[in-house]
Amino acid sequence: MGIDIDSGGRYVGHKNRKTPVSENVYLRLLVKLYSFLARRTGAAFNKVVLKRLVMSKTNKPPIGVNRVARYAKGHEDKVIVAVCTITDDIRLEGKKFPKLRIAALRFTEAAKARIEGAGGECLTLDQLALEQPKGRNTLIIRGRTTARVANKYFGTPGSSGSTSRPHVRAKGKNFERARGRRKSRGFKV
Repeated sequence: MGIDIDSGGRYVGHKNRKTPVSENVYLRLLVKLYSFLARRTGAAFNKVVLKRLVMSKTNKPPIGVNRVARYAKGHEDKVIVAVCTITDDIRLEGKKFPKLRIAALRFTEAAKARIEGAGGECLTLDQLALEQPKGRNTLIIRGRTTARVANKYFGTPGSSGSTSRPHVRAKGKNFERARGRRKSRGFKV
């Protein structure tokens, strides 16, 4: 018995989420709203926002206000859209922050204070949907998924050219500090 290629085809797997796993009521309402907008407006922006709303937590990494300001350079007239949390950055203390309109899932209190202190505005994604249902005059950005500490351990620690961290119990003098075949341990060819 073979596979009935004609009816089903060879497309196996490649599954993507249709609904969020999270039971957050606000998030589920946003998914309802953006699935309607994606279907009825046909705008690619709404499809992108919907896809990002249903992503897992690790695929919606937070983004700091310093990075938002860097990505927004030259786009100050647009609404910056991030389907994640906007966090504050103390490295911006005493520095000038641009006046930006930012729409995001949520803002930390300090980030919100900094944005509004610079004369900017913090919007929720449902407010954005009322204002820009087709996502015109917006710039969509996202945080770095590889910024997680877990990512620093991916790979083979110790191999040449690798910067992966080894899984060690502690950082003391007795843990992975042997004079092995490594430059940092005094090894010469």
